[in-house]
Amino acid sequence: MKREEVKRYLEPGMAVVWNLGLAYVVYMLARVVFLVKNYSYFEQGLTWGHLMEMFGGGLVFDTAAILVTNIPYIVLALLLPWKKPTKWVYMIINSVALAMNLADSVYFKYTMRRTTTTVFSEFQNEGNLGGIIGTEVLQQWYLVVLFGVVVYGIWKLYKGVRREGVRREGVRREGVRREGVRREGVWREGVKWYAAQVVVLAAMAPFVVAGIRGGFTTAVRPITISNANQYVNRPVEAALVLNTPFAIYRTIGKNVFVVPEYYKSPQELEAIYSPIHNAQCIMHNAQLRKNVVILIVESFGREYIGALNETLEGGKYQGYTPCVDELVRKSVTFKYSYCNGRKSIDGMPSILSSIPMFVEPFILTPASMNEVSGIASLLAGEGYQTAFFHGAQRGSMGFQAFARATGFQEYYGREDYNADKRFGGDDDFDGMWAIWDEPFLQYYATKMSEMKEPFMTAVFTASSHHPYAIPEKYQQQYPEEGLIIHKCIRYTDMAIGKFFEKVSQEPWFKNTIFVLTSDHTNLSDHAYYQTDLGGFCSPIIIYEPGNEERLPEIQDKIAQQIDILPTLMGMLNYPKPYFGFGIDVLNTEKEDTWAVNYLNGIYQYVKHGYVLQFDGERSKAMYELGDSLMERNVIKELKDEKIKKFKEEMEREVKAIVQQYMERMTEDRLTTNYTN
Repeated sequence: MKREEVKRYLEPGMAVVWNLGLAYVVYMLARVVFLVKNYSYFEQGLTWGHLMEMFGGGLVFDTAAILVTNIPYIVLALLLPWKKPTKWVYMIINSVALAMNLADSVYFKYTMRRTTTTVFSEFQNEGNLGGIIGTEVLQQWYLVVLFGVVVYGIWKLYKGVRREGVRREGVRREGVRREGVRREGVWREGVKWYAAQVVVLAAMAPFVVAGIRGGFTTAVRPITISNANQYVNRPVEAALVLNTPFAIYRTIGKNVFVVPEYYKSPQELEAIYSPIHNAQCIMHNAQLRKNVVILIVESFGREYIGALNETLEGGKYQGYTPCVDELVRKSVTFKYSYCNGRKSIDGMPSILSSIPMFVEPFILTPASMNEVSGIASLLAGEGYQTAFFHGAQRGSMGFQAFARATGFQEYYGREDYNADKRFGGDDDFDGMWAIWDEPFLQYYATKMSEMKEPFMTAVFTASSHHPYAIPEKYQQQYPEEGLIIHKCIRYTDMAIGKFFEKVSQEPWFKNTIFVLTSDHTNLSDHAYYQTDLGGFCSPIIIYEPGNEERLPEIQDKIAQQIDILPTLMGMLNYPKPYFGFGIDVLNTEKEDTWAVNYLNGIYQYVKHGYVLQFDGERSKAMYELGDSLMERNVIKELKDEKIKKFKEEMEREVKAIVQQYMERMTEDRLTTNYTN
């Protein structure tokens, strides 16, 4: 075979390699944009060497994503003679991948993770996605321009193959004009050409399989999202190593709950940790008859509340919440308080059913079909009237379904607000998500006054949310300052102040326990709140106006959203066993309080003044809570007996929590009905 002939047969394979190389450039460029857009989350302890380590790890995940998504292109390029369609397949695949990665560079600051397939379920009931995306496109116009430039670049640099040359070569080599001979020459040359491409494809196949798996050896399991942690020092950095196409395709049809076998004996597991709470006291009817009101405030992170950040900025930080600051001074709250997830759909199960987010949002997993209890169902069983309020359209975020599944007898949304002639109807709609917080909280207060005591209600606010708008009449009063969300926080804080002003005049006010928390945190401009743990700092404020014995204070304890249910049950002297992953934080000694959350394959367990980062197999890091920027990994100092003791205890406990969670999710044991 002549040299020119071999070169011609290899030309398609060489073109495929060139074009896949272009895809690598596109993915790496998107990673650089991701880093620049979110630099404040990654700058801590970032060195050139560590950055190269993460980018090198990123190539592993880019390889898997590029090869998986480009399989249709590879097959077409090597085996089918459709030049233009092949180019379009390549362009569509890699343009979509670029768009995903650029979009996630914007979305990351809300979730601190790469987007997975659950995003499609999360927003499937929203009718306003077009407006949301359109608004974001306008705000991020420079990324749109970059997208266009890069797509144009790969269009121009794309290398195609002229297959018509095969036919012409066959004719030229035969050197005759007779039709039958010409056809025979073309046919013979075509067979040789396609045979060569099959050989090339077969030669490439092992490399493609190895690239998708993450290595050649049989000991290598196909890489998953959690494998990114081998290249990082902090869980948040895993998002920089990963890419969005990989995170999405790797979670398609994935079994979210994999049960570990840390403890073989159920008795040993239960002895270390159990989510079943037994009644600790005799029922006192007067206490049990107290109303319960829970305010879940959208994106209302601890960072924004001045009264909870008195040492921030050298004591000069005022925050953006004068009304909630005043509420804190009359309430019990906690020095270390955390949410258990980073999305709104994580907040609902954590706060109302004491179920944290591990791996993926509970609402979006098959386990959401399990029998689930919650504050509403427990108190409804004691004669309480229960209702959930959310100013968005019914079905939004799956809140109505979850509320109904967990015992809320009534649900009031945007449609119900519009039907109440005492209020402004759709004139109070923010145009994107829901009724503005100020009028909807007034509606909430009014509807509660029409309920029979005792009642248990919860409201989920909406105004402190992307696209960060406030009513026109308040735009001069709350101008842009600092972060774009700050004006929304001020507006929502004012709405909360007016809510408490109204309900304080009601006869049921002093017979009520109020709890205020956020669903998750949001945009941040302080380094402390951008760390792996700081990104979960949410307020937990307990206000009991009729109880003069409960003194206002910021307790030196660790608290979390999943503690709200057990704590309320303790305050009400609830007389029966119940299910909840958290603890009664008010009736637990400081040294026994704890919190847990999940970020990019890492479980963070907070206890004894430390945070332990556990990847499911081993502990990767341990920091003192006083090390607010998480700069000193004390796991390297295990010669210190105190640190060693706490590490071993915390590791044992977090394993038990994770195993209980996974077992109960897969076995449908999320209530006390299944304790055997």
